[in-house]
Amino acid sequence: MLFPTIEFGIFFLIVFAVSWAMRGAPELRKFILLGASYFFYGWWDWRFLGLLFLSTLINYLAGLAVAHVRSEGLRKFIVGIAVVAGLSILGFFKYYGFFLTSFATLLETAGLERDLPFMQVILPVGISFFTFQGISYVVDVYRGHATAEKSLLNVMLYISFFPQLVAGPIVRAADFLPQLHRAPALTRAHIGVGVVLILSGLAKKMVIANYLATELVDPVFFDPTAVGALDLLIGVYGYAVQIYCDFSGYSDIAIGVAALLGYRFLENFDQPYRASSLQDFWRRWHISLSTWLRDYLYVPLGGNRYGEAKAYRNLFLTMFLGGIWHGAAWTFVFWGTFHGAMLAVERYARKKLDEFAPPHSDPGGVMTAFGNGAQHIVGIVWTFHLVCFAWIFFRADSFSTAGSYLAGFARWSEPSQYVTPFAVGLIVLAMFFQFTPRNLGRWLAQLIQWLPSPMLGLLLGGGIWFIWAVAPEGVAPFIYFQF
Repeated sequence: MLFPTIEFGIFFLIVFAVSWAMRGAPELRKFILLGASYFFYGWWDWRFLGLLFLSTLINYLAGLAVAHVRSEGLRKFIVGIAVVAGLSILGFFKYYGFFLTSFATLLETAGLERDLPFMQVILPVGISFFTFQGISYVVDVYRGHATAEKSLLNVMLYISFFPQLVAGPIVRAADFLPQLHRAPALTRAHIGVGVVLILSGLAKKMVIANYLATELVDPVFFDPTAVGALDLLIGVYGYAVQIYCDFSGYSDIAIGVAALLGYRFLENFDQPYRASSLQDFWRRWHISLSTWLRDYLYVPLGGNRYGEAKAYRNLFLTMFLGGIWHGAAWTFVFWGTFHGAMLAVERYARKKLDEFAPPHSDPGGVMTAFGNGAQHIVGIVWTFHLVCFAWIFFRADSFSTAGSYLAGFARWSEPSQYVTPFAVGLIVLAMFFQFTPRNLGRWLAQLIQWLPSPMLGLLLGGGIWFIWAVAPEGVAPFIYFQF
């Protein structure tokens, strides 16, 4: 059930009305939201509802056990069992075919072909997100960052809450579970945030991302050998904008829908293409995942606590596993390892520059300010193009396609087939908003939140109708549904 569809609109209106009608009975309201969340997930394939419940039950029981056991060794063992169970479920459904195919290829290369037990395994939508969310709950209870929840209902709702269930953001237990212990309230601030984020998310996804996908990105990546260098260059810029608008659009809608139901999620994107370094980019891109990888992988590996060499290793391993998380393909592995390697190189270069940079003889600070400003601009341009280079492998269906794409940058004499003023205009518009004040959305939400309720409803309904009218035919699935 995709967000920008009539089916979801009807579903949400019913859930919104019934849940707020039950606000005087909080436990019954949570049951209603849980039922709605399971209905939402089951709409795709009801057979995987049991998997969602099993994952939730494992983490719920592990959280209770960790909270009540006093032995530190036993507590670590329980956390380990819960993490291994979650990752095993994720590994089977997401990576069974990938690893078996890779193993078969390896055997064939060695001249040891065998008939392996291949099965057609369907990837449950959103499994990476609810698995990581469950793991974070158990680990946070162990670390004392979250309180073990006695109510199975609350943990079930936390992990399956439909706005973020299938494509994030990854919500932390310490942020969400305390909200379930308070009486729900639909404030003017919730409404303002909800309206602004839902409309901005729909515009990003339905207009910018969908147009760029159908008119530019999909044709260019389908056969890079059939187009010239200009199409390929604008095509990768287009994909950078498409994946940002697609994924941040989903996050905006999810956060906005949760706000209209009375719950607060943290932001998941912060104008990532204005980043002046890769480290800065990962502070701004898919924040809930990048902080998850930091807190539950990079820090446990040792972070930067044991010297520079191990810090570089930990950066590399964290991003390598982040690449695997995104998909069962070697192109995703390359994407992750490239980011890990570049983060390590960037850290090393910054350290050396800090050691050997000569002091400035600029009492007034004018040249220093100019130099810092120029360095910042160069950093933004350099970082954006590093990210775009990696996006080629992220989007390509194979290394062969990625190689053909890169080789095509030599064909500058060929005329463009897909670069149009409209496509370029969408790219420029999306990039323009990367450099607007970061609190612009918050300011708009504060501005409209005091409008009379009928006007707010008219604004939301009219905005959705207008976006629907100018969007292309059909609704493409969100890119991150496959992860």
